[in-house]
Amino acid sequence: MRADHAVSFACGAALGFACDLALGDPRRGHPVAAFGRAAAAVERRLWRDHRAPGALHTLVCAGGAAAGAALLNHAVRRPAAPRALSRAAETVLAAAATWAVLGGTSLCREATVIGQALTAGDLAVARERLPHLCGRDPQALDEQQIARAVVESVAENTSDAVVGALVWGALAGVPGLVGFRAVNTLDAMVGHKSPRYRRFGWASARLDDVAGWPGARLTAALATLGGPDPRGAWRAWRADGGAHPSPNAGPVEASFAGALGVRLGGTLAYGGRVEHRPVLNAGGRPVAAADIARAARLSRRVAALALAASVAGRLAGAGLRSARVGRAAAPAATVAAVAAAVAAGRTAARRRARSIPGGSPLTVRPCAAEKDGR
Repeated sequence: MRADHAVSFACGAALGFACDLALGDPRRGHPVAAFGRAAAAVERRLWRDHRAPGALHTLVCAGGAAAGAALLNHAVRRPAAPRALSRAAETVLAAAATWAVLGGTSLCREATVIGQALTAGDLAVARERLPHLCGRDPQALDEQQIARAVVESVAENTSDAVVGALVWGALAGVPGLVGFRAVNTLDAMVGHKSPRYRRFGWASARLDDVAGWPGARLTAALATLGGPDPRGAWRAWRADGGAHPSPNAGPVEASFAGALGVRLGGTLAYGGRVEHRPVLNAGGRPVAAADIARAARLSRRVAALALAASVAGRLAGAGLRSARVGRAAAPAATVAAVAAAVAAGRTAARRRARSIPGGSPLTVRPCAAEKDGR
């Protein structure tokens, strides 16, 4: 990876991140929704109650998405094109891919809508909006349980919808961004232990566990470093991170619980049944409606730190591999561009915050904690 390619990706990632902050998800023609429809069509042709067809389904869908992104990325690097034009095309492609795969703004908007409803005492609206975040049965939950479900979903989806994608973007560029989101989406679609998907969805669930591992640990680390209670987050992560049935949701939810000083986990109801999960940060207090806004702020902080870490890692890796030392001089300017883009996105996001009650048109994927222990 040449340093100029890394700089183009870093600038594009910062621009795409700023677009997500300012605009959220596209209201129509979302690429992730189109991928979901295509994956469902492939499933209808391949479904059998066996692991092998499920593995083929995962390979065709996730592999096809990553391969298509790789071909497109290669096409914009055509040596025949002027260098400046090629670098600009790379930046635009990285920005579009980043904006398409990130879901942090929609996540926080949905959480904020529910938090506002709970604060106003409108439990009916909160129950109506909860399925936009997770798969629990809202009618079986009271105000405190809904608040807990929202905080847990914000924590889990910060890793899945933001940090994990940025990590894979740093590792593999645009194909990494697209491939991770494809795996993540497939897991949300078929990675359940239901009668239909227990075998067919096994490959998607396992691949998502592997792909999500680095992003989940980085999310937990950043929540610990950037949260309001680093010591509490570290203690909860160490003590309870491995107790959760999901290998990736556990560290993330535990670190958020410790950082916010609340107690997560315990009994939950979804899919027509009740499940008793381990308690995370047992010494914390019960979650209140006001903690939803605190969780959203922590999520946004973790996302910004993840962008900085991913961009820095991408540039550092390219600099180490670059044959020419002179090409490593660009990172300083790029870091300044990243900061400016994020600041601009935050300013636009604050201006749009007054219109939050409308919510997001795109449903946030259910968190991994809702997937029958996967």
